[in-house]
Amino acid sequence: MKCAEAKCLFSPMLDAMLDGEQRQTLNEHLSACKSCGTEFAALRRTKWLMATMASHPAPPELALRLKVAISKQLAAQRHHRWESLQVRCEDALNAFMFPAAGGLLSAVLFFGLLIGVLVPVHLSAGNDVPTMLYTPPEMTLAPFGLESGNANGDAIVVEAVIDTHGRVEDYRVLNATGPKELSPEMKNALIFTQFRPATSFGVPTSGRVVISFSNINVGG
Repeated sequence: MKCAEAKCLFSPMLDAMLDGEQRQTLNEHLSACKSCGTEFAALRRTKWLMATMASHPAPPELALRLKVAISKQLAAQRHHRWESLQVRCEDALNAFMFPAAGGLLSAVLFFGLLIGVLVPVHLSAGNDVPTMLYTPPEMTLAPFGLESGNANGDAIVVEAVIDTHGRVEDYRVLNATGPKELSPEMKNALIFTQFRPATSFGVPTSGRVVISFSNINVGG
Protein backbone atom coordinates (compact mmCIF):
# COMPACT_ATOMS: atom_id res chain seq x y z
CA MET A 1 0.00 0.00 0.00
CA LYS A 2 1.26 3.47 -0.87
CA CYS A 3 1.27 6.44 1.52
CA ALA A 4 -1.39 8.30 -0.46
CA GLU A 5 -3.75 5.33 -0.28
CA ALA A 6 -3.03 4.92 3.45
CA LYS A 7 -3.78 8.59 4.25
CA CYS A 8 -7.17 8.30 2.53
CA LEU A 9 -8.06 5.56 5.03
CA PHE A 10 -7.03 7.47 8.21
CA SER A 11 -10.47 9.00 8.87
CA PRO A 12 -12.46 5.81 8.11
CA MET A 13 -10.03 3.96 10.42
CA LEU A 14 -10.63 6.42 13.29
CA ASP A 15 -14.40 6.13 12.74
CA ALA A 16 -14.25 2.30 12.65
CA MET A 17 -15.64 2.16 9.15
CA LEU A 18 -13.05 -0.20 7.60
CA ASP A 19 -13.53 -3.92 7.19
CA GLY A 20 -11.07 -6.45 8.58
CA GLU A 21 -8.91 -6.78 5.48
CA GLN A 22 -8.57 -3.00 4.98
CA ARG A 23 -7.78 -2.48 8.66
CA GLN A 24 -5.06 -5.17 8.61
CA THR A 25 -3.48 -3.78 5.45
CA LEU A 26 -3.42 -0.24 6.91
CA ASN A 27 -1.90 -1.46 10.21
CA GLU A 28 0.88 -3.23 8.29
CA HIS A 29 1.62 -0.01 6.38
CA LEU A 30 1.63 2.10 9.56
CA SER A 31 4.08 -0.31 11.18
CA ALA A 32 6.39 -0.18 8.17
CA CYS A 33 6.07 3.61 7.38
CA LYS A 34 7.27 5.87 10.15
CA SER A 35 5.86 9.06 8.57
CA CYS A 36 2.34 7.67 8.15
CA GLY A 37 2.49 6.09 11.61
CA THR A 38 3.40 9.42 13.24
CA GLU A 39 0.66 11.29 11.38
CA PHE A 40 -2.00 8.69 12.20
CA ALA A 41 -1.00 8.73 15.88
CA ALA A 42 -1.39 12.56 15.96
CA LEU A 43 -4.84 12.31 14.41
CA ARG A 44 -5.93 9.67 16.90
CA ARG A 45 -4.70 11.80 19.82
CA THR A 46 -6.54 14.86 18.49
CA LYS A 47 -9.76 12.88 18.27
CA TRP A 48 -9.31 11.65 21.85
CA LEU A 49 -8.68 15.18 23.13
CA MET A 50 -11.81 16.48 21.43
CA ALA A 51 -13.86 13.63 22.85
CA THR A 52 -12.68 14.42 26.38
CA MET A 53 -13.38 18.14 26.17
CA ALA A 54 -16.35 19.43 28.14
CA SER A 55 -19.26 20.79 26.09
CA HIS A 56 -20.06 24.51 26.34
CA PRO A 57 -23.56 25.92 25.94
CA ALA A 58 -24.22 28.23 23.04
CA PRO A 59 -24.27 31.95 23.90
CA PRO A 60 -27.77 33.31 24.58
CA GLU A 61 -27.57 35.81 21.73
CA LEU A 62 -26.65 33.16 19.16
CA ALA A 63 -30.28 32.46 18.23
CA LEU A 64 -30.98 36.20 17.84
CA ARG A 65 -27.90 36.66 15.67
CA LEU A 66 -28.96 33.77 13.47
CA LYS A 67 -32.47 35.19 13.07
CA VAL A 68 -31.09 38.64 12.19
CA ALA A 69 -28.70 37.15 9.64
CA ILE A 70 -31.49 35.08 8.07
CA SER A 71 -33.80 38.12 7.93
CA LYS A 72 -31.12 40.21 6.23
CA GLN A 73 -30.51 37.51 3.67
CA LEU A 74 -34.24 37.16 2.91
CA ALA A 75 -34.63 40.95 2.66
CA ALA A 76 -31.71 41.14 0.23
CA GLN A 77 -33.25 38.41 -1.90
CA ARG A 78 -36.66 40.15 -1.93
CA HIS A 79 -35.03 43.48 -2.83
CA HIS A 80 -33.15 41.83 -5.66
CA ARG A 81 -36.35 40.23 -6.97
CA TRP A 82 -38.20 43.58 -6.69
CA GLU A 83 -35.46 45.42 -8.63
CA SER A 84 -35.55 42.73 -11.29
CA LEU A 85 -39.34 43.06 -11.54
CA GLN A 86 -39.05 46.86 -11.81
CA VAL A 87 -36.54 46.57 -14.63
CA ARG A 88 -38.82 44.17 -16.53
CA CYS A 89 -41.84 46.45 -16.01
CA GLU A 90 -39.89 49.53 -17.17
CA ASP A 91 -38.72 47.70 -20.28
CA ALA A 92 -42.26 46.61 -21.07
CA LEU A 93 -43.61 50.13 -20.40
CA ASN A 94 -40.97 51.76 -22.59
CA ALA A 95 -41.81 49.36 -25.39
CA PHE A 96 -45.50 50.32 -25.05
CA MET A 97 -45.15 54.07 -24.53
CA PHE A 98 -43.56 54.88 -27.89
CA PRO A 99 -46.38 53.51 -30.06
CA ALA A 100 -48.94 54.80 -27.54
CA ALA A 101 -47.47 58.31 -27.71
CA GLY A 102 -47.48 58.13 -31.49
CA GLY A 103 -51.11 57.01 -31.49
CA LEU A 104 -52.11 59.80 -29.09
CA LEU A 105 -50.37 62.43 -31.19
CA SER A 106 -52.10 61.14 -34.31
CA ALA A 107 -55.47 61.22 -32.53
CA VAL A 108 -54.90 64.83 -31.38
CA LEU A 109 -53.92 65.94 -34.88
CA PHE A 110 -56.91 64.17 -36.41
CA PHE A 111 -59.28 65.71 -33.85
CA GLY A 112 -57.86 69.16 -34.51
CA LEU A 113 -58.33 68.76 -38.26
CA LEU A 114 -61.86 67.44 -37.72
CA ILE A 115 -62.84 70.38 -35.51
CA GLY A 116 -61.37 72.76 -38.09
CA VAL A 117 -63.63 71.24 -40.73
CA LEU A 118 -66.80 70.97 -38.66
CA VAL A 119 -66.61 74.36 -36.89
CA PRO A 120 -65.91 77.12 -39.43
CA VAL A 121 -64.58 80.52 -38.44
CA HIS A 122 -67.25 83.19 -38.11
CA LEU A 123 -67.51 84.78 -41.55
CA SER A 124 -68.06 88.48 -41.96
CA ALA A 125 -70.09 88.26 -45.16
CA GLY A 126 -73.82 88.68 -44.80
CA ASN A 127 -74.73 86.03 -47.42
CA ASP A 128 -73.09 83.10 -45.62
CA VAL A 129 -74.76 79.77 -46.19
CA PRO A 130 -76.15 78.47 -42.87
CA THR A 131 -75.17 75.01 -41.78
CA MET A 132 -76.42 72.72 -39.07
CA LEU A 133 -73.33 73.50 -36.97
CA TYR A 134 -73.16 77.27 -37.44
CA THR A 135 -75.85 79.79 -38.39
CA PRO A 136 -75.10 83.50 -38.94
CA PRO A 137 -77.07 86.33 -37.33
CA GLU A 138 -80.44 87.08 -38.91
CA MET A 139 -82.33 90.35 -38.83
CA THR A 140 -85.82 89.92 -37.36
CA LEU A 141 -87.03 93.53 -36.91
CA ALA A 142 -85.59 96.67 -38.49
CA PRO A 143 -86.61 100.35 -38.83
CA PHE A 144 -87.63 101.65 -42.23
CA GLY A 145 -84.71 101.99 -44.64
CA LEU A 146 -82.45 99.41 -42.95
CA GLU A 147 -81.77 96.29 -44.98
CA SER A 148 -79.73 93.14 -44.50
CA GLY A 149 -77.31 92.13 -47.23
CA ASN A 150 -75.86 93.95 -50.20
CA ALA A 151 -77.10 97.35 -51.31
CA ASN A 152 -76.70 99.70 -54.29
CA GLY A 153 -73.84 102.09 -54.68
CA ASP A 154 -75.63 104.97 -52.94
CA ALA A 155 -76.36 103.03 -49.76
CA ILE A 156 -74.17 103.14 -46.66
CA VAL A 157 -72.95 99.60 -45.98
CA VAL A 158 -72.12 98.66 -42.40
CA GLU A 159 -70.72 95.49 -40.93
CA ALA A 160 -72.26 95.00 -37.47
CA VAL A 161 -71.13 92.71 -34.67
CA ILE A 162 -74.14 91.00 -33.09
CA ASP A 163 -73.79 89.70 -29.53
CA THR A 164 -75.38 86.57 -28.06
CA HIS A 165 -78.55 88.52 -27.17
CA GLY A 166 -79.17 89.71 -30.73
CA ARG A 167 -78.07 93.31 -30.12
CA VAL A 168 -75.53 95.38 -32.07
CA GLU A 169 -72.31 95.34 -30.10
CA ASP A 170 -70.06 97.18 -32.56
CA TYR A 171 -69.96 98.25 -36.20
CA ARG A 172 -67.75 99.59 -38.97
CA VAL A 173 -68.55 101.31 -42.25
CA LEU A 174 -67.51 99.21 -45.25
CA ASN A 175 -68.10 101.33 -48.37
CA ALA A 176 -65.07 103.46 -49.15
CA THR A 177 -66.88 106.23 -51.07
CA GLY A 178 -69.45 107.09 -48.41
CA PRO A 179 -69.03 108.74 -45.01
CA LYS A 180 -66.98 106.93 -42.38
CA GLU A 181 -69.30 107.88 -39.51
CA LEU A 182 -72.99 107.23 -39.10
CA SER A 183 -75.50 109.96 -38.42
CA PRO A 184 -77.45 109.92 -35.12
CA GLU A 185 -80.50 108.60 -36.98
CA MET A 186 -78.47 105.66 -38.33
CA LYS A 187 -77.03 104.91 -34.91
CA ASN A 188 -80.53 104.90 -33.40
CA ALA A 189 -81.68 102.59 -36.16
CA LEU A 190 -78.89 100.18 -35.28
CA ILE A 191 -79.82 100.33 -31.61
CA PHE A 192 -83.47 99.43 -32.22
CA THR A 193 -82.79 96.74 -34.82
CA GLN A 194 -83.41 93.23 -33.54
CA PHE A 195 -81.43 90.16 -34.65
CA ARG A 196 -81.54 86.46 -34.08
CA PRO A 197 -78.01 85.77 -32.78
CA ALA A 198 -75.63 83.43 -34.52
CA THR A 199 -75.44 79.87 -33.21
CA SER A 200 -72.66 77.36 -33.03
CA PHE A 201 -73.79 73.80 -32.34
CA GLY A 202 -77.12 75.29 -31.30
CA VAL A 203 -75.57 77.64 -28.72
CA PRO A 204 -75.93 81.43 -29.23
CA THR A 205 -72.64 83.10 -30.08
CA SER A 206 -71.46 86.43 -31.44
CA GLY A 207 -71.39 86.93 -35.20
CA ARG A 208 -71.19 89.50 -37.96
CA VAL A 209 -73.76 90.67 -40.46
CA VAL A 210 -73.69 93.23 -43.28
CA ILE A 211 -76.55 95.74 -43.35
CA SER A 212 -77.21 98.87 -45.43
CA PHE A 213 -78.91 102.22 -44.99
CA SER A 214 -80.66 102.91 -48.25
CA ASN A 215 -83.65 105.15 -47.50
CA ILE A 216 -82.48 107.35 -44.63
CA ASN A 217 -81.61 110.96 -45.16
CA VAL A 218 -77.94 111.10 -44.27
CA GLY A 219 -77.67 114.79 -44.67
CA GLY A 220 -78.82 115.34 -41.12
